[in-house]
Amino acid sequence: MLKIFLHWLLSLLYRVKVIGLENYHQAGDRVLIVANHTSFLDPLLLGVFLPDNITFAINTQISQRWWLRPFLRLSKVFPMDPTHPLSLKALIHHLQNDTKTVIFPEGRITVTGSMMKIYDGTGMVADKSGATILPIRIDGAQYTPLSKLKNIVRLRWFPPITIHILPPTRIDTHGEFTGKARRKHSGHILSDIMTEMMFATSHYQQTIFAALLEARKIHGGKHTVAEDLERQPLSYDALITRSIILGKLVKPLTSEAENVGILLPNSTKTLNVILGLQLFKRVPAMLNYSIGSAGMVSACTTGQVKVVLSSRKFIELAHLEQDAAVLAEHVKLVYLEDLAANLSGIDKLKAFIEAKTADYWYKSYAYDSDDAAVVLFTSGSEGAPKGVVLSHANVIANHQQIKARIDFNPTDVVLNFLPMFHSFGFTVGTLLPILNGMTAFFYPSPLHFAVVPEMAYEVGATIMFGTNTFLAAYAKKAHPYDFFSMRYVVAGAEKLQESTRSIWLDKFGIRVLEGYGATETAPVTSVNTPMDYKAGTVGRFMPDMLYKLESVPGIEHGGKLHVAGPNIMKGYLLADNPGVLVPPCSLYGEGWYDTGDIVTVDEEGFIHIQGRSKRFAKVSGEMVSLTAVEQLASQAWPSAQHAVVSLPDAKKGEQVILLTTQPAATPKQLAEASPGIAAITLPKKVLVLDKIPVLPTGKTDYISASQLADTLINAEA
Repeated sequence: MLKIFLHWLLSLLYRVKVIGLENYHQAGDRVLIVANHTSFLDPLLLGVFLPDNITFAINTQISQRWWLRPFLRLSKVFPMDPTHPLSLKALIHHLQNDTKTVIFPEGRITVTGSMMKIYDGTGMVADKSGATILPIRIDGAQYTPLSKLKNIVRLRWFPPITIHILPPTRIDTHGEFTGKARRKHSGHILSDIMTEMMFATSHYQQTIFAALLEARKIHGGKHTVAEDLERQPLSYDALITRSIILGKLVKPLTSEAENVGILLPNSTKTLNVILGLQLFKRVPAMLNYSIGSAGMVSACTTGQVKVVLSSRKFIELAHLEQDAAVLAEHVKLVYLEDLAANLSGIDKLKAFIEAKTADYWYKSYAYDSDDAAVVLFTSGSEGAPKGVVLSHANVIANHQQIKARIDFNPTDVVLNFLPMFHSFGFTVGTLLPILNGMTAFFYPSPLHFAVVPEMAYEVGATIMFGTNTFLAAYAKKAHPYDFFSMRYVVAGAEKLQESTRSIWLDKFGIRVLEGYGATETAPVTSVNTPMDYKAGTVGRFMPDMLYKLESVPGIEHGGKLHVAGPNIMKGYLLADNPGVLVPPCSLYGEGWYDTGDIVTVDEEGFIHIQGRSKRFAKVSGEMVSLTAVEQLASQAWPSAQHAVVSLPDAKKGEQVILLTTQPAATPKQLAEASPGIAAITLPKKVLVLDKIPVLPTGKTDYISASQLADTLINAEA
């Protein structure tokens, strides 16, 4: 009777939903139920809403608390000490009988809002007992006062709670491991099961604007989420209101599903434009203004962009008058100042009312999460830029993949200086914080090496995303205390040099987390995390991603990486067939993306980048990694910048050329600094430059570097 009453009461107060009950019945009779631990409500919720008589494996100290004892009478209790080997052995014997036992593998209630560390002992228990594992996610209880997230998230008494029951699975090490290795491996598998569970139960099949409204509901309309150099913080309510206003101003100038060019800097106004376009089913096409008018005109042609939104103030400050004039000859250039001049007080009032009621009217719009959300253009570091079309689901899936691996919360401040036309700057630097309750501070340029660290200090930034080039430059200019509040610094887009990693650790006490991705993967494919970290790698694959390694002639270890998953783009827009979407496809079939990178994946799932397939030279029939040669140069001269290219060679097929800023560098010096390295791996020539060609994104411009090397060598001849 008590269980029936509690079922009714909890259903009334928390609108509890149980999803996947059929998975519970499929699990069988000997089941280890593993659940995330969000609050003190969790045991009660599982005891009341799961069928049968459940046993709870609970920490001995917790089970003795007076206020919990009445509720524990609803179920059987197996007191245990997770740190004591005898307790784990007793639990294994208990599970060898037909029983359904719940355990919280984190061993404690989360204090971050995300998954805490998973204890290896629970994985070993599942492995040795042969029990079926039933993953269960409790979602919503973390927002109650019975959680441990006071002053971290907005707590309320009765938020809706959902219990997700996932398909049953097993841990079986197949006798491959023994002792501590078996325990560690089984714990590793269980950790992956839990993170995959967090992603699988996330709500990523929705539009970006719907996710924005969901975030407002969770964090509150007055919660601050965006700020820029104008120092006027935007709340969710203000952000939604201004996005509606801008969307309505642009709507008459464009048509549904049209690609609309964005020629604007990092700012809250640009964010408003992007969200406003998406609200009315327009697709923002982010133009890279650093490539000049010819490049922007080419991008507009490829994406069939007819209207470009910009700002007179930005054009003036960025000295883009000539580029804008050329662009205006090919497209309709519309300035936000002109649109704002027609805005009335009635328009603002209507938008304010619509923003307040958006949760109701937006649902009636026929939106599809697989619709195009943005067009980004590849950096063109090794070829002509292509338009990459990402769907709403691609972007939000990548957010949820990151969220399943790294904890972040509404107290975090993300300093975003990466331009929004960069996939990292758009998806991760801009939309990730906005849609997850963090505050995004927009800075217009990553090239202000002395100012960016000062801004991090001033705004109390806790998270920062950058490239090796930018992070190395900030480290040289910054005061040791500028990054005092920083929790995470994530590097991507190019190889993180050991010298950069060292200076951040030595000068600031910060471990830079290296990641890997591409515009086509929205963009994060893998990343090191505080819980899964291995120096020299780019981390482990995101949840729900598949990969295959294609063998490459001449490459003994590893292969060319192909990936598939929910974050893989909708397709390409190509210059030779403008406006036509080409879905991703590789030799492994439709939906697969060929990264072009040669990698190895170790036994723990960490990815080691060997180099791009195009970044290998064939010297006297042997494959030489140009990336590896760059690493040798970085080790020899850590304070200098380097780029390695290959040029045709009449005798050996190709020759390796090193471009460096190291004064008086020679091939002999590099050979002496690289003992044991085969001569074929070393560069034939070393060209000393004042600076290495770099793209605006911070990547090395290998096209320009190759052309420069060719010019200099021909001049010498």
